[in-house]
Amino acid sequence: MIRPLIEEDYQNWLNEFNNRLPSQHKYDKGKMDMSECTQEWFHQLVENHQQLAINDTAHVFGIFRKEDGKHIGMIDFSTLARNDFQWARLGYTIHNQYWRNGYGKEAVGAALQIAFSELKFHRVEVHINMGNVPSVRLAESVGMKFECIREGFIFENGEWTDHRVYCINNKN
Repeated sequence: MIRPLIEEDYQNWLNEFNNRLPSQHKYDKGKMDMSECTQEWFHQLVENHQQLAINDTAHVFGIFRKEDGKHIGMIDFSTLARNDFQWARLGYTIHNQYWRNGYGKEAVGAALQIAFSELKFHRVEVHINMGNVPSVRLAESVGMKFECIREGFIFENGEWTDHRVYCINNKN
């Protein structure tokens, strides 16, 4: 289930972040310090997400497991261009304690439907670190196609890093 976060999600959201496993690979943040993430902080986060959506800057969704409603990750679309482009960047993360269960593929597939039908994007792309094989597999599994390598594309960990770009267009 994909939907914007609401204030009532706080405890569920916090519990699942706190239940993350230690980092599983280079691109996994693993267990995080959530001590600053108070209920008031979360209230501000929810309001910020709402304002980003109103401004069409970004659309941020929580991913919740259907059978029990547990928060299992986040997915977002950043608007890159509108008008003649209708172009967005997709970001996704599944809490590492829920990996290898098909949740990523299901969530990204559902999110792409939202991007095309509700948000009216025509093109969606994802930027993936060069060595992030699980993310490449996920992008390919939902029909995204490798487009290019953008060199020195994103400033991460104190340096400009290359990224693989995968994209998908709305077929309608």
